[in-house]
Amino acid sequence: MSLDIAVTLTAIAVLLLLSAFFNGSETALTAVSRARMHALEQEGNSRARLVNHLLREPERLIGVVLLGNTLVDILAASLASGLAVILIGPAGVAYATAIMTVLIVIFAAVLPKTYAFAFADRLALFVAPLMRVMIAVLNPATRTIQVIVRMFLKLTPTSRDDAANILEAHAEIRGTIELQKIEGAVAKRDAAMLGGVLDLKDLKVLDIMVHRTKMQTININDAPEKVIDEVLKGQFTRVPLWKDEPENIVGVLHTKDLLLALSRASWDVAKIDIGAVAAQPWFVPDTTSVGNQLNEFLRRKAQLALVVDEYGEVQGLITLEDILEEIVGQIADEHDVQDAAIRLQADGSVNVDGTVAVRDLNRQMDWDLPDDEATTIAGLVIHEAQSIPEPGQAFTFYGYRFEILRKNRNKITAIRIRPIAAKQRRPRSTLESDAMDAG
Repeated sequence: MSLDIAVTLTAIAVLLLLSAFFNGSETALTAVSRARMHALEQEGNSRARLVNHLLREPERLIGVVLLGNTLVDILAASLASGLAVILIGPAGVAYATAIMTVLIVIFAAVLPKTYAFAFADRLALFVAPLMRVMIAVLNPATRTIQVIVRMFLKLTPTSRDDAANILEAHAEIRGTIELQKIEGAVAKRDAAMLGGVLDLKDLKVLDIMVHRTKMQTININDAPEKVIDEVLKGQFTRVPLWKDEPENIVGVLHTKDLLLALSRASWDVAKIDIGAVAAQPWFVPDTTSVGNQLNEFLRRKAQLALVVDEYGEVQGLITLEDILEEIVGQIADEHDVQDAAIRLQADGSVNVDGTVAVRDLNRQMDWDLPDDEATTIAGLVIHEAQSIPEPGQAFTFYGYRFEILRKNRNKITAIRIRPIAAKQRRPRSTLESDAMDAG
């Protein structure tokens, strides 16, 4: 009997170690520095190459971690319960449950995750070969579970969840970030940046581009003196050039190329050929994902692209800075014009320009307005109102009150937004339209 008890206790200890391994590996591979791993791989580090390979298939990695961790935790608890029943009797189940809960939480979850956060790179390099073996062993079971889950989902009344993947890595990572933010382990700004990285795959360049109505462009046929004057008046180092009509973009002028041409012409402006100085424009579809566009910027070593719709019409432009701002927030330098498009009022309301992006307002005010149907605040109001409102009208939806302040023709230019107290919020989106008090 004593030998059986010793074997069971040893098995429980091994299972706890395996649980700690799965938890620590998941945290380390999630928190690892990809830049560091990439640099080590370039230096010929085989383990870093394996880490990068695992990170390129996060669904398989997270799926194996969840399955393996669940298996070892349940098996350890079952062995402990069986042993406790033999030693104490039926009441032993309660004792085993309490003891195993403490052991799993402390030694299989908190400690390995804490260590993994502190030494993510080192631990990721260590566990990568072991995780490759685990993936090879458990991946068939993981795929089988996914197939069974999808079969059951197809039996549900709606088809929206048929393609869902409960082992999807981004959802797992996003949930971890939100949990750590709530617990105070991750700062609010850092959580927003990490969430911004995850959002890149869901955004299209159409969502974050600079609209053509806000682009600074120059007529390529203007005299060189006028072109240079326009460049100096602007705040951008790259300016699109048009010919015949503003929508016909034929080049992009870089201020550094312009200065180089002026230097070679002995600073004689009349000798400058603007068309020869300008670079060829790069056009991208408005349906391109922001993540893919970022990769293309890095591959081409470019920082500006013109966005076109399905008919080839220029809709706007996107820059590398626009994408980075989706991660780190607004980037400003000493030459940027300060944008007061979002103006906080003393009564807690916010006055915003209609062209402000919903995502930018959510990020700055920590709100949760939806951006699925509309990119800008004006677009959101028009979508919900199903009309173009007039100044003096007010609408309430998604727990916020929108008051139309100004309109220019069919364009809403200014809106006042005020959050409604949580107890007054309606469960979804309801609309009301009323006239505001004069003045």
